[in-house]
Amino acid sequence: MGGAIHDKKEQMKYLQNRFDMVMNVLESIDPEQAGVEEIDRLLSILDDIEMKCKQFRRDWEE
Repeated sequence: MGGAIHDKKEQMKYLQNRFDMVMNVLESIDPEQAGVEEIDRLLSILDDIEMKCKQFRRDWEE
């Protein structure tokens, strides 16, 4: 992807983009045909967001 993000404004922008991605994935899922793959993809994105939130929280404490 890109380099490290240290600016708080850029970190928040990154998180917003990731949440937007979650919303796009949710909106594109057909509930009648959704399967395990879609759920796994959402969980993966949410895991990535959680990891970044923890990283950014450490950065903000410094």
